[in-house]
Amino acid sequence: MTKKNISSTKRNKPVKTQKRETIPSKSVKVESEVHSLEENKIQNAKTEYDKKVDAEESMKNDVDKIEKKSPKMESVEEVISEESQTEVFTTSRRSVAFIGSECYPFVKTGGLGDVMYALPKALIKQNCDIKVIIPYYKCIPKKYREKMVYKGSFQMDLCADGRAFYVGIMEYIWEGIVYDFIDNEDFFSYGNPYTNLVDDIPKYCYFAKAVLSTLNYMDWIPDIIHCHDWQAALVPVYLRTKFKDTRLASAKTILTIHNLRFQGIYNIPTIRYWSGLPDYVFEKDALKVGYEDANMLKGGLTYSNIITTVSNTYAREIQSEYYGETLDAHLRYHSGKLRGIVNGIDYDIWNSVTDDRLYANYDTTNVLDKKKENKRNLQEELGLDQDEHKFVIGLISRLTDQKGLDLVNSIMTQIMDEHTQVVVLGSGDRKYEDSFRYYENTYKGSVCSNIMYDETRAHRIYAGADALLVPSQFEPCGLTQLIAMHYGTIPIVRETGGLKDTVEPYNMYTNTGNGFAFDRYEADLLLDAVNRAKSLYFLSRWCWDEMVQRDMDKNLSWDNSAKQYKNLYLDLT
Repeated sequence: MTKKNISSTKRNKPVKTQKRETIPSKSVKVESEVHSLEENKIQNAKTEYDKKVDAEESMKNDVDKIEKKSPKMESVEEVISEESQTEVFTTSRRSVAFIGSECYPFVKTGGLGDVMYALPKALIKQNCDIKVIIPYYKCIPKKYREKMVYKGSFQMDLCADGRAFYVGIMEYIWEGIVYDFIDNEDFFSYGNPYTNLVDDIPKYCYFAKAVLSTLNYMDWIPDIIHCHDWQAALVPVYLRTKFKDTRLASAKTILTIHNLRFQGIYNIPTIRYWSGLPDYVFEKDALKVGYEDANMLKGGLTYSNIITTVSNTYAREIQSEYYGETLDAHLRYHSGKLRGIVNGIDYDIWNSVTDDRLYANYDTTNVLDKKKENKRNLQEELGLDQDEHKFVIGLISRLTDQKGLDLVNSIMTQIMDEHTQVVVLGSGDRKYEDSFRYYENTYKGSVCSNIMYDETRAHRIYAGADALLVPSQFEPCGLTQLIAMHYGTIPIVRETGGLKDTVEPYNMYTNTGNGFAFDRYEADLLLDAVNRAKSLYFLSRWCWDEMVQRDMDKNLSWDNSAKQYKNLYLDLT
């Protein structure tokens, strides 16, 4: 109530008494009451505000308590990440020495070099301590040799007559893996790792014994010694004979067969002299084959604790006469220790998302558009007719009978039509090199024959082709079909070895599968598989596109293989 309102109110007359008192007026009383009411409202409002603030503070404290007890989303992700990291190391640690004749990026002639590089890298994630040992070839690039560290040297008795040789040790540490190189000018001064059996037999007899001597010298006793192919096959033999009384005798050995066709066979006197092994290992059940030859791979199979090969199907196939390369009976005898584990591919090298060799990178979300772009650029680079609607078939292979080139040669003229292009990359037998040169000249603009090997071009063919031919007569594992699938290129394969284990044939009734396959080694069946692929591509393109994306989603890394090898190491030790 304002002062103006009070003055406008009618006043009462004063009452006379003996003692004069001032009686407040009614209007003043009302004003006092109003002020009191307003003060009460203000006080009540303040109280309500304080209560609200207290409630908010209380709520905030409760939230803080909850957050302290329960991690935030970011923290949860970190915990999950930490748990997944911890899960990798739920198994006991094992030390493993990898022994082989080549290893990428130092020296590589085939798939063995890739395995010797990628598998140890994957095993580190499985809580393994890895040391890779290979020869110190002079063909190793200078940029790696310059960074190697000298770790010591010694003289080693090798030959049956007591002849000794120098053993030097050079070390290189990269990506958490220790690489040790066995140095000797007499054996490893050649330009290439493999020359001929006359030179290679003494070279790898020396290498096998030098590996064990080096481990002893460095006092590094692994739980597992994992050997690869015939060049390292004498390591288990030496371990069970010459080194049986050393600390290394506690190590278990695994021998992995990458290709059974190569076995290290030579006459017994030569291998006996250069290895210095006792006479009893050259008997029928160990190294001896035929009447007068010794087989280094056979000796390794006999003396190793476990034999592995690079696919389950190949492990079964090599126990048959057709695939056994004369060792089928021996492998059947040792079948109880024979295992098959499929190889993987290194996603650090083969990844369409990050591959800087490609014209355009892509993943499953944009593969259908980006593969067209890669195809057009590939056609332009190779001088082919530029048309994204063409069906482009890639062939990246050694040009030999084993890779099925005789079948391809037989049907090449039937494959070619106005809708098809073929791109070849590789070298090998002269007859196949000349054949593909002829096809390039005959089908100008539709066939490109690159009689060589070029890493960048290989990557671009994987990305730009629609399908990849792998019609091998036998294939222990095969990496090309794995790379092709990871790049969204559909494989056309023969059902053998690792090709059968990794490529599920397309089923038109259920729209499942990730490639096209044929079983018997016949040219007509290969032609039928190619025609089935072309029919799906041109007549049911949505099914083809789904298969492309399905293939790219498939896990083809070394993770699964590394877990299987780790379990094998644990079982052995």
